[in-house]
Order: sequence, then structure tokens, then C-alpha cells
Amino acid sequence: MDTRVIQLLMELRKQGISDTRVLAAMERVPREQFVAEQFLKHAYDNIALPITQGQTISQPYVVAYMTEALQLGDRMKVLEIGTGSGYQTAVLARLCRRVYTIERYRSLLTTAEKRLDALKITNVVTKLGDGHKGWPEQAPFDRVLVTAAADTRPDALIAQLSPHGGIMVAPVAVNATEQDVIRYTREGDAVREERLLPVRFVPLLPGIAREAAT
Repeated sequence: MDTRVIQLLMELRKQGISDTRVLAAMERVPREQFVAEQFLKHAYDNIALPITQGQTISQPYVVAYMTEALQLGDRMKVLEIGTGSGYQTAVLARLCRRVYTIERYRSLLTTAEKRLDALKITNVVTKLGDGHKGWPEQAPFDRVLVTAAADTRPDALIAQLSPHGGIMVAPVAVNATEQDVIRYTREGDAVREERLLPVRFVPLLPGIAREAAT
């Protein structure tokens, strides 16, 4: 195994990531295939890195933490809001039955699809769309992961959770300058909230993005 991967896994363990399935998924997904060429030397540094369209590939610790917080099982159906580079998507795909992922930037989605195909990851369904609306045609989902910060509690996504212990993990704005990762657990019409971790994510924006021609 690459020494950089070993060092990253050791760092994640020191930071409290203990789920062996999550750590194994992080080990199996080659992060260097999801970062821009100019940042390859930092692929296994425990930091967020910029990608195109003003987005980022999240810090490995945050990816591992939020994935662990989902409490994934291998038969679960998962919705991801914000495909981005496809890195978090690939990690989820190693841990569940199927991932449905939505991205508002066509260029990001196309690139992520190519990366997932190259890794022979076949249990991912992609969609260009508005993450605020989720994917109601495929609901309910056992788990939902949001990778951009919502302004308020994303009730439209909570409504797409399974009413039998469905879990969503999402960064949500606390005020104008702060965000927390919040875990929502749905039981029937009741929703339990747990604040887990202060974070800094790009905002969850509505609609499909208009992109400049390249």
C-alpha cells in the first residue's frame, strides 16, 4: 500500500474515525484520481482541495466523519446531494447497495461519471438536477448525505428519508458565519436532530447551474 495512504489512515484513526468499513473504503478509493493535476502531490494530505466551478473535494477527515455518521449498511439505498469530484460518491458506493447522486454542474457530473466508470464502480445512478428537491421519484432513501451547506433544515430531503430510522447527514448554517454537520434521524413523522461537527462547506444552491462555454 502507498505510504501516503497508510499515513492518512493512521491520521484518521487518531482523529477518532473507528468504523473499519469506512476506513477500508477510504483505503480502496484512490483520491489522486479525483483531484486536479496541479494538486496531485497533495492528494493524500488531510485537507480540502479546489476543483472546477468554485467547488472543492472535501478534506478526507470530513468525508470519513460524515460517512461514519450515516451508519451505512451494505444493503442500503443512499441519496447524495452534490456529486462534485465524485470522491465522496465512490466512498459511499463501497459501503451500500446503490447511490443516487445529484449534481447541478453538468461539467462536474460528466467528469465524475468518467472517474467512476474508470474505477468500475457500477452501483451509482447520476442525475443533473436541483439538490434542494432531492430525487422524489426514487424515494424513500435509507440514508441521505448532503455535501453543500443548506441555509435552513432541508425538510424536502428529510421527507424523502425512510420513516423507519432513515438518517440524513448534512452541513447546515447556524448563523451567517458558522455551519454544523447535523444528523437527522426520522421515525415516522418525528425527526431527531444531533449537532456533530463545525465545518465550512460551499453553499447548497438551487437550480441547475449555467456554465460558461469552454
